[in-house]
Amino acid sequence: MTRSYMATHNLIAVSAYAQEAAINTEQTLDLTLLAALGDVANLEYRRESNEDEATGKEEPDTLYDLGALANLSLNFDKAQPQHFAFLCAYAMGVISSAAAGTGRQHTITPIDGDLDADRSIPSFTFAERYGKTVLKRRFASAFIDSITATFARDAWCKIVAACKATGKRTDNITEETVNSYIDGTTLTLAANGVEGATAAERLQNVQRIRVELTSGVWTEVAHSAVSGAAPAVITIAAPGGTHTLKDFKILYIPTESGWMTFPSRVNETPLRVSEMTLIVGGTWSGSAFEGGRELQAELKSIEWTLNNNMEIQFVPGAGGAYASRAIRGGRAQKIKLDREFREFIMQQHMEDNDTLGLYILAEGAVYDTPHKYQAEIIFPKVAVLNAPLSVDGKRLAEAGDIQVLEDDTYGSVIVKVKNLQTTYAA
Repeated sequence: MTRSYMATHNLIAVSAYAQEAAINTEQTLDLTLLAALGDVANLEYRRESNEDEATGKEEPDTLYDLGALANLSLNFDKAQPQHFAFLCAYAMGVISSAAAGTGRQHTITPIDGDLDADRSIPSFTFAERYGKTVLKRRFASAFIDSITATFARDAWCKIVAACKATGKRTDNITEETVNSYIDGTTLTLAANGVEGATAAERLQNVQRIRVELTSGVWTEVAHSAVSGAAPAVITIAAPGGTHTLKDFKILYIPTESGWMTFPSRVNETPLRVSEMTLIVGGTWSGSAFEGGRELQAELKSIEWTLNNNMEIQFVPGAGGAYASRAIRGGRAQKIKLDREFREFIMQQHMEDNDTLGLYILAEGAVYDTPHKYQAEIIFPKVAVLNAPLSVDGKRLAEAGDIQVLEDDTYGSVIVKVKNLQTTYAA
């Protein structure tokens, strides 16, 4: 049995329903996401050489460690209402939930100011399983830097996010040093067992054993069995030599507990663009979107982007090998509207330099008549920046760049999601 490094075995779990109480304070993982295959969390190591210092050598000879940040992209190409709710709640920061039949309607709006002294918006904890048995890593304090929702003709509704994190992490792998005789055939760990219900699983969860036979020289040691006891006893091929004590370094996965057991997924109906409603030019009354014109066959796509311009900072006095402050540089939102050029309406809005409302509703299956799984996005006040004309095949096309503005009464954007979950980012 070999260690699986198939990417299809990857899993990503998050604290979707409960936000962290403070920065770098891990929250319980409560939801596993059906994210894209290529969504892989990475550390961003901040390391510098001494190449700009007078070392007496032509090339650098030292590397300085400034800690690490982390990043993760989340791509939901078949977006479900829960994906809109989770990403928007953490990207925007204010959420209230109320009954909607047997389910709940979550109303999400942008936060005014900062959440606390260290965070502009709520943070969540996430973990990734890499392959099936290679590594599990938990990251504290992730922030949604940007989200982009796309509604394109003949496609699923799609929402993606770029996440930044402070770099604080915990691995399920450890390296333990065991001082033992080099002519022996077993090594006993100090206290831990090795993860795995079977002998084969335990064997593959010991990833490396090496011994320092001579100073500074490490030699790989073969191993053939791992006991199910705690502490675990590992059977090795003796490196040989005289009856001398040497340091063995064992890289292994200890018996898992706590966050290492990933939560269940929630399955909802993916949202289809064919079941989407787009209204341009109406007015948000606070409870309903009134008036306007519905775009149907002429619509090719509409894309909404919200960017928080997050800065993850290492600040004085915090200590540690990770950042401890996450501040929004300034929220900005844009909409791109791509449609067939059939009339002069959008051009006239641009000529008049006026403002209008814009409304998107994507609906899924009914969960309790008349309530449906849905994601609703309301822009009380937008304006057309530019709408260049072009030719798409043999037909005229119009691509509009739309600026999202902040309305005095209703703000810049309101997202309403209906599903069966109690709340998000609470």
